[in-house]
Amino acid sequence: MRRNLLILPLLILTLLLAACGFHLRGQGGGFTFPFQTLFILSPNANASLIVDLKRTVQLYNIKLADSSANAQLTLHIVSETMSKQILSLSDAGRVREYQLNYRVSLRAYDIKLDEWVPADEIVLQRYLSYDNTQVLAKEMEETLLYQDMRNDAVQQILRRLSLAKAPPSPP
Repeated sequence: MRRNLLILPLLILTLLLAACGFHLRGQGGGFTFPFQTLFILSPNANASLIVDLKRTVQLYNIKLADSSANAQLTLHIVSETMSKQILSLSDAGRVREYQLNYRVSLRAYDIKLDEWVPADEIVLQRYLSYDNTQVLAKEMEETLLYQDMRNDAVQQILRRLSLAKAPPSPP
């Protein structure tokens, strides 16, 4: 009897969520791309952003080429930078809050060097409250915030690539 009382609210909640159209967010937003092969050019091919980007692009059945000559499109990640600024201090002069910044500069072009995505920059910010008594926890939180910004940047890059268009050919 008691078990039935627990199952009934869960069943009602499930039905309500299904009825309102709720669903878990999946991988990406169903992007379609105007190219089938991609070469990713970056100063550091082993950077976390590049590894995440390559893995995500392959989920959309885009083949990664080994050179720009073998790809329909080259995505050039010009730079990736992370920085941290102090936002506020306590009365004792200790840091209370940081602003974390993450920037990715990119452009995309084809084998003829025609721009598909002109030089662009993704700028992301997150705020981190700081407490000297929780140094390890705050370091972990900072790492997670940078990871979240990197994932957000990957999604924004994919969005830009899905909207990329070949430049009009001259008459």
